[in-house]
Amino acid sequence: MPDLFSSQTSTDLPLPSHDEAAARAAELRNLLDYHAYRYYQLDAPEISDAAFDQLLIELQQLESSYPDLITPESYTQRVGGYVAEQFSPVTHLERMYSMDDAMNIEELDEWLTRTEEALGAGSVTYTCELKIDGLGVALTYENGAFVRAATRGDGTTGEDVSLNIRTVRDVPMHLSESALAHMGAERSSRIELRGEVYMPKNSFARLNEAADAEGRTPFANPRNAAAGSLRQKDPKVTASRDLATFIYAAAQTAPLQVHSQHQLLSWLNSAGFSVNPRATTCSSPSEVHTFCTEALAHRADLNYDIDGVVVKVDSFVQQADLGFTARAPRWAIAFKFPPEEKETVLREIRIQVGRTGVLTPVAEFDPVSVAGSTIARATLHNEDEVHRKDVREGDTILVHKAGDVIPEVIGPVLSKRPNSTAPWTMPTVCPACGSPVVHEEGEVAHRCVSLDCPAQLKERLIHWVSRGCMDVDGLGDELVEKLIASGLLHDVSDFYRLTEADIAGIDTGRTYLKDDVRRGVHAGDSILVGKTIAAKVIAELVASKQQPLSRVLFALGIRHVGKNVGEQIARHYLSINALIQAQEDEIAQIDGIGPKIAQSIKQFLSVPENLQVLESLRQAGLTLEEDLSAATARMSAETGVSGELVDEQPLAGLTFVLTGTLERRNRDEAGAALKALGAKVTNSVSKKTNYLVAGPGAGSKLTKAESLGVAVLDEAALEHILETGEIPATA
Repeated sequence: MPDLFSSQTSTDLPLPSHDEAAARAAELRNLLDYHAYRYYQLDAPEISDAAFDQLLIELQQLESSYPDLITPESYTQRVGGYVAEQFSPVTHLERMYSMDDAMNIEELDEWLTRTEEALGAGSVTYTCELKIDGLGVALTYENGAFVRAATRGDGTTGEDVSLNIRTVRDVPMHLSESALAHMGAERSSRIELRGEVYMPKNSFARLNEAADAEGRTPFANPRNAAAGSLRQKDPKVTASRDLATFIYAAAQTAPLQVHSQHQLLSWLNSAGFSVNPRATTCSSPSEVHTFCTEALAHRADLNYDIDGVVVKVDSFVQQADLGFTARAPRWAIAFKFPPEEKETVLREIRIQVGRTGVLTPVAEFDPVSVAGSTIARATLHNEDEVHRKDVREGDTILVHKAGDVIPEVIGPVLSKRPNSTAPWTMPTVCPACGSPVVHEEGEVAHRCVSLDCPAQLKERLIHWVSRGCMDVDGLGDELVEKLIASGLLHDVSDFYRLTEADIAGIDTGRTYLKDDVRRGVHAGDSILVGKTIAAKVIAELVASKQQPLSRVLFALGIRHVGKNVGEQIARHYLSINALIQAQEDEIAQIDGIGPKIAQSIKQFLSVPENLQVLESLRQAGLTLEEDLSAATARMSAETGVSGELVDEQPLAGLTFVLTGTLERRNRDEAGAALKALGAKVTNSVSKKTNYLVAGPGAGSKLTKAESLGVAVLDEAALEHILETGEIPATA
């Protein structure tokens, strides 16, 4: 069991002169403000929590020695946090305070001693709760129904994240009847409950695996992942992130008719909230010690990240007697766990090719036990990260587990670096297929763009037949996997070499449960795909040969080429041959394309294996051409804009922004219809915006548009534009 009671480095610093202290205090205030902004506003901290705490402790010591250095804006005098501009501000019912930290067991004992002396030795009961590393949130209920959720923000004002919180499955929309009954006459009261939104460790691992596979920057830890997920503009993204909560406080406890922390937790549990099951009441400081020791020993066993223990005086009467400082309650303290880091030797940096072609460097090192399990490899994410950390094969390195779950290389121990080490470089060819690796300007990811790459085969094939691409009904993920395993699929052109017999003979992996004399099968026989389904799939494949060039471009999986970009490119070039012959700068001039997409297209078309696949598709009977009249008719059907207007592009050169709620069509549909008429549709208002279409519920975008003098249109004006292609005279 880890020893919390071993001697630790003291945070005491030699007392400087007053002038030195003043200069250092000013520097510390600036540093704390900067790093708090990175942490709370950007969800992208540059230093660890422990490093931030050390800066705060140093400032507290200086201000304690020289009280005249205390300023109202000092981080020691206020609650940390920032309010983002993209969400509406919410004023909390009561202030959400920060909490003082105990960085070691001696500081915890000092707080326990002060508390016992203030309230009377032996008269205090404590509630110990695990300190969840997530994002503070306040939930408001009226008449027992959920009405709003807000982040902690600056402690007084937070951000309205109600729509996103509604997607978090363990947040009740209505309080239980038993909890309301306990409130008696106060059941109709407005109550504000506080807790933590967090991301489970297994969800965090899946999220970062997906980020690596797609070449995106991964989240540093579950806390950042939870904060970033809760503050998404699109609630659907939040819903996909698998967030959870632990609720543990109330802004005002009187309406709940509870008199202690353990009674409050019991009420919250009865009301339907998730309450951490490990919360425990302790009758003495020694029991608090035991709880902290046990929590540290078993932190790796939990499916959520904790960074300490919160110790609270249980009685609300005694809490009121102790009161608050300027930034924190005197009746609670957060005992912070020490980080666990281990040394090991980095033997090799190996390349892993992801499903989208991203090359990811992976550190392979001597096995070492960290946070309860043995690890021997950790992703280094990308070349920039390797160079930033300056890790080299042969280095002695420090490793830990980010969020106690994801193995991570912290960096090298330079004093132990062998003279023979050399900086690592990304390979120029794909280790899976030998094709050249591309690195687009402004991106961290290196990619293999070959259609012949075996590491990407499955996902490319599934994408090809999916809805919106070639739209081959009946060819799902499972059947595609089995066709690959049977050696029948190597690239997308192989779909058109399949026969009914090939598909019919595929073993589904299931067996008959009983004999069927009519079909000539016996219990235990393998179930094959069969002729009926095979015939339907072949018919779908034959029909897909008539898909237009725009669909083919999307289905090929070219980086940055989605459905809309595919349509724009196809309308401009009409055939794959014309696109192959086009120059990169020429493609970049197409409205809405630009140099980044153009570079990606030409990189894809410069790979000989990709050109061979395109030739095989042509030989299989695909037209690889765009019928302009058919494309216009299709766009007209999808957007509700007449074919004549689509062809004329009357809104070319105009930029629109959509905000608020539209009744006739949603914003995506309205945006697509505007684009069909040649308009550019963006997400943010700027001086380049020509028109803002504002429906009910329009917020900050409307305010900004009015301040910039941007013309504002209602939905009736939008419909007039889509029907006639003309801007109303009143606009």
